[in-house]
Amino acid sequence: MGSVKQSKKTRSGRTSTSESESGQEDGIVRSEDIIHYLSRSVHTETLAALPPAVRRRIKALRLLQKEFMDIEAKFYSEVHELECKYAKMYQPLFDKRAQVVVGTHEPTDEECNTPWHDDTKEEELAKAVQNAAIEDKDKSEENKNAEPPMDPNVKGIPDFWLTIFKNVSKLSEMVQDQDEPILKSLHDIKVQMNDDPLGFTLEFHFAPNDFFENAVLTKQYSMKFKPDDESPLEFEGPEIYACKGCDIVWKKGKNVTVKTIKKKQKHKSRGSVRTVTKLVQADSFFNFFSPPSVPEDLNSTIASDTQMLLALDFEVGHYIRERVVSRAVLLYTGEGLDEDDEDYEEEEEEEDDDESSSEESDEEHPTQRRRNKKNKPIAAENPAECKQQ
Repeated sequence: MGSVKQSKKTRSGRTSTSESESGQEDGIVRSEDIIHYLSRSVHTETLAALPPAVRRRIKALRLLQKEFMDIEAKFYSEVHELECKYAKMYQPLFDKRAQVVVGTHEPTDEECNTPWHDDTKEEELAKAVQNAAIEDKDKSEENKNAEPPMDPNVKGIPDFWLTIFKNVSKLSEMVQDQDEPILKSLHDIKVQMNDDPLGFTLEFHFAPNDFFENAVLTKQYSMKFKPDDESPLEFEGPEIYACKGCDIVWKKGKNVTVKTIKKKQKHKSRGSVRTVTKLVQADSFFNFFSPPSVPEDLNSTIASDTQMLLALDFEVGHYIRERVVSRAVLLYTGEGLDEDDEDYEEEEEEEDDDESSSEESDEEHPTQRRRNKKNKPIAAENPAECKQQ
């Protein structure tokens, strides 16, 4: 299957990058192809300037480099085997975490004992927050808009995964307002390591909800751990090269991945106007389960916008596997957030109010549909291997 340029960190800390096959699409040479050809030309000129004897020795070094990468590929394959082994050891811990989150298991005093962590400051902060809430109680206008306090007898940890999604920038970009009621029913995210094909599957477990029938939504990622036969020296470690979503069985009128738009059409000759409605794709986290399709032909080219969507998809899938599932509680509390996840204010740019500018169409441009409220690209757009019903 044709690979797509994408970058990710492996457990060993290396960065893996794959590039799409170079070529022409619709008779037009793409910019990335030009860059590739220019790069090859520079390398060729550099080698051509060397004496023949030195070029011969360079060939020998390239062969040694190929042998090194073959050994490195074996190393990464064995790392994957170790990950599969230890995933089984992690799972009982993750299962107990899920029980605590949904409220089917109440931790004992012994299970809550963290000798390395001083709870005094947190208790003092909690009291300060409570006192501040009491002082603000008289401010009726503010209290009208304030969220009701959490029930002290609540079960589990409400909105555990939704809070994580909103804390992590990579995921908050994808989550829209209409997604939040659904993500409130997300009980657990699991990772299943796969041997055939090599890779992993993300499982999103949901409680019964008003939006879809599925109890589990899945996203499968296929990986390769060895150099390409045609370009072995470009190997930089394991890479995700394909993904597959699942069918979401939406309940009637509850599909948050589509929206209805109305558009007025004027008859050219009669001048009469009619209103037509149609369904278009809406920004939603649940587009994540409908990734773009990738040609199975290794020599086929992939459109640049599809490359971008797949690269973002691969990055998000890898992040959920490596960081979200393994460090969920730290992302919930904020202790494990990256610098990119920290909140900061964005300055709004002033726009000139030009009355002569043309009005935007009721139907958004495809590029705009890929962007969310923060004007950042979301992970997946075009339904492909996965169809939503």
